[in-house]
Amino acid sequence: MDIRSDVLRKLKNRREGYSLEQAFYTDPDYYKLDLETIWYRDWLFVGHDCEIPKAGNYFTVQIGDYPVVITRDRSGTVRALHNSCRHRGSRVCTQHRGSAAKLVCPYHQWTYELDGSLLFARHMDETFDKSEHGLKPVHCQTVGGYIFICLAEEAPDFAPFVSLVEPYIARHRLGETKVAFESTIVEKGNWKLVWENNRECYHCAANHPELCRTYPEAPSATGVQGAQDDPEISGHWAKCEAAGLPSQFRMSPTGQFRAARMPLIQDAESYTMSGARAVQRPLSNDVLENHIGALLLFHYPTTWNHVLADHAITFRVLPLGPELTQVTTKWLVNKDAVEGVDYRLDELTHVWTETNDQDRRIVEENAFGIRSPAYEPGPYSPVDEGGVMQFVEWYSNFMVDRLDGSKQTLSRVA
Repeated sequence: MDIRSDVLRKLKNRREGYSLEQAFYTDPDYYKLDLETIWYRDWLFVGHDCEIPKAGNYFTVQIGDYPVVITRDRSGTVRALHNSCRHRGSRVCTQHRGSAAKLVCPYHQWTYELDGSLLFARHMDETFDKSEHGLKPVHCQTVGGYIFICLAEEAPDFAPFVSLVEPYIARHRLGETKVAFESTIVEKGNWKLVWENNRECYHCAANHPELCRTYPEAPSATGVQGAQDDPEISGHWAKCEAAGLPSQFRMSPTGQFRAARMPLIQDAESYTMSGARAVQRPLSNDVLENHIGALLLFHYPTTWNHVLADHAITFRVLPLGPELTQVTTKWLVNKDAVEGVDYRLDELTHVWTETNDQDRRIVEENAFGIRSPAYEPGPYSPVDEGGVMQFVEWYSNFMVDRLDGSKQTLSRVA
């Protein structure tokens, strides 16, 4: 049986409400199929347009086997290009980020414009056509300060995501912020384990003392459908909506992306040890209300986000191997906020720096145990792990749909 048939059979016969079989978390062939079926074919969050504010600014990202460079061209357009020289394939941009008037391959100095068109190639004969050898483009879209790319030849429709999330994030004006701090960690576990851990707070009380000072442990706080039955959440939504801040839980029909604005504990304002704001200057001058909680925004498979009144924390998940995942966290603040005056970096980053490291250890212990020959799928808690069940259902449906073309119906709504 070929690998595609094996994966399809197991997903169609999986036991609902249980974790996946071992191979989905460990097997190199299953991982390769994840890349080919999901990561190389769908929209992926890569960064923020505030990271490349001027023409010539760029940053690079690696998606599986694909090196990509994201740049802002002379017209101000954000572009994504395959970071592979059209001469002999060398990476053109080798640094994590930088600024350049032209993109020059360090190997033989083939030189490209910021839009990817080839400008100069030494010692080529008269039959050589520069117009046919520009850097290959990658689908690129921006929404509310976020940059998404798609490696597929034909990209899925991006409009449904824009339609859902743009009203939630528009007033936060993330395109006019700056990255105050960036942290990247590598977790020794499959990318799905990283997401499963994120999608529940069943583990929070015992593992996240810093986060639990302000973030509610209740399952309804993650935005499950029916959260309006919680009087605290419904009251919070009503207050924020009255102030012109879309807040109620919304999710795409496939379960791939969702948004909701959730209250923090005891009217805390921010993710700090005291609950007070970490940044004295508001994230956006269009959002001056107090006690608005955190806007939770998710898009599988690459990002979850917390947008508050004073700052935003964005997370990017990228697979590095069958049991290796990179998680990059960025703290965004008002572009005019001054470190040491409007905020202290240690106070701004402390809660999520600690939480990320705690989650890393959790994922790695989870992965360690799953490698055991004694491992078998176990039951999720229907009370506390509805979000995990929804993620696994999304993954299963997405894979089945792509592998055999059948349309799966979403039943979980967490």
